[in-house]
Formats: sequence, structure tokens, C-alpha cells
Amino acid sequence: MTPSAEESGIKALDLDGLKRLVRAAKHEDYRSQQLTEWLYQHAVSSYDEMGNLPKSLREFLKAHAPLSAPKLISRQISSADGTRKYLFALGAGAFVESVGLPSKDRLTVCFSTQIGCRLGCTFCATGLHGFVRDLLPGEMVDQVNLVARDFRSRATNAVAMGQGEPFANYAHTMAALRILNSPAGPGIGARHITVSTCGLLEGIRKFAKEPEQFTLAVSLHSAVQSTRNRLMPGVRNQPLLALRSELTNYIAVSGRRPTLEFALLQGVNDTTYELESLIDFSTELACHINLIPANPVPGGPYRPSPGNRVSAIESALKKAGIQVSVRTERGADIDAACGQLKGQHETRPHHRRLPE
Repeated sequence: MTPSAEESGIKALDLDGLKRLVRAAKHEDYRSQQLTEWLYQHAVSSYDEMGNLPKSLREFLKAHAPLSAPKLISRQISSADGTRKYLFALGAGAFVESVGLPSKDRLTVCFSTQIGCRLGCTFCATGLHGFVRDLLPGEMVDQVNLVARDFRSRATNAVAMGQGEPFANYAHTMAALRILNSPAGPGIGARHITVSTCGLLEGIRKFAKEPEQFTLAVSLHSAVQSTRNRLMPGVRNQPLLALRSELTNYIAVSGRRPTLEFALLQGVNDTTYELESLIDFSTELACHINLIPANPVPGGPYRPSPGNRVSAIESALKKAGIQVSVRTERGADIDAACGQLKGQHETRPHHRRLPE
């Protein structure tokens, strides 16, 4: 259940919660749409900026639903591809990272759903630094809005692929997705909003029944149980056979094709046996495999697979009739690529600290 505004501020509320709050103030429902627009379309930082709301409503909101905004601490810009990584302060010493990925006709924002992560994937910087707390719905949407504002552009795509496991914070994540999709919010099309999960079975089961056409990506990384247990110890109790069954059910119920993410690690999951197991897992499963050249994590034990091995695996999957693509990794020079987000406040040569 989403916490009350009194407990965590207005950013804790979903769209229905905002409507209930306005009703509690004895104002008409249309005021909740205006409130949502101020919060998540205009991204204001105080109630005083909400000029078309009656003063009585603004005073009620101040008293019952504190409004706070994240503070942009630093921005890093990739010299290679223009990717930008952001460090936001959320108060009480909490920090979270987000990434903006521009292209010719779109802006994709990779946002975080938790500060840290409990799952402890051994190839992921986030997992190596532990868990702090879940993010509130508004804190997720704020990341997208602030990144878009910095680019002076509209966010056309949003991906819950930053820090954290979205399905371990299911209610807040779904609330954020609906705000992102709302015409009163950023208005991003549902099919342009993606959730990436490590494969939490209950979350996939729930997600299949959601009415919106949000997109699902599953971090697989190995179709060999022992290898996956080593890489992703936090989901060793979510076995591969059960995961495949749940994905089959997801496809049948939702009619949507999930993506399987596969970060290739030299000598770990790029062997012939691993490839054969991946083909067995994916055959007759209406999925798309996204091969990811693994990114270095300081102090981590893994190295990325060489380019010729990535190409060979891609060719073998295509020959087996499986849809596959190789992700073009971006932002690696600023530690903004897949698996590199930490959310720690640190001073580095390529940080551009913003003026106070």
C-alpha cells in the first residue's frame, strides 16, 4: 500500500491518492488533475507556484502533504555519445542516480526504483553497495522530469533499469508508471515505458494482468541454474524452470513479448554449454534476447566477452530462430552503462558539480 501524504509527503501518492487528497480538502475532482499537472508536468517545487489552485486548497496541501523536490548534485556528460548521468539528493543523506540517453528523435530516461538493491548481483555496482530504501512514486517520476528538463526536451521513453529491483517495490513502481503514462503527467506512451526485473515470479505474474501495455524486460544472464545462482544470488529461490513457466504465462495473458537481457561475461556465461542452454530456454518462447556487452565494475571479478564471441552468440541465436539484438552500450566512460550505477555521492574528475 502506498503510504499516506502525512507520512511521506505528496510524492508518496498515486493518481487515485491525489484525487482522494483533493476530495479530503473538499474540492472538486478536476483540481486533482491540475495538481498532477503542476507536480509531474511542470515539476514545480512549491505549492505557491500552483497559480490556478485556490488558496484554501494550497494551504490544505501545505498542512497535510509536504512537497519536497530532489536536488541535482552533479551531472556527468559522456564525451563519446552525449549520455548524461545525474546524482540527485533526496534528503536525509540519500542519493540516487539516473541516466539520460539522447538520440536523434527521442530521449530515453533510465530511472531508479530503489536506493540500492537487496539482490546482490555480483556483476552489478548497485548490488555491491547494499540497500537503503524504496523510492516513492513521485521520486521516480521526478527523475524523468528533471533529466528531460536538463536536456530541454520531452522524455519519449522511460526505463526502470536504474538502481534497484522494480518488482521488489511493486506498488510504488506501478504508481510511477501510471503517472509517467498519464496525460496530466509526462504523457509517455505505455509501450515506451519498460520495467526491468531480475525475474521475481510474483511480480511477473501481477504485471501480466496489468491493463496497460507496459513492456517487460527480464535480466536472465544465464540459463544454467548454477551459473545464475552465482551471478544473481538474490534470486536463487526463483528457479529457471519456474521463471520460464511464468514467462509463458505472461505471454499468454498479456499478449506481449518480453525481452531477456543477457550480459556476456568472458568464460562465465559465453561458453558453448551456456549458449546451448540459452537456446533451449528460449526456443518456443515468444521472446527477444538482448545481448549486452558487460560493463566493468571497479573491484568486480568479471571481464566482458570479446566482440567476436558476442557476434558468434548472436549468429547462433539467429540461426536457432530466436529474435536477438546486441545492445549498443552508452555512457560507459562515466559509469552510466548497464550495471554501473551506485548512487553514492563521490567526487570524480568527470563530475560536473552544479553551483549552489
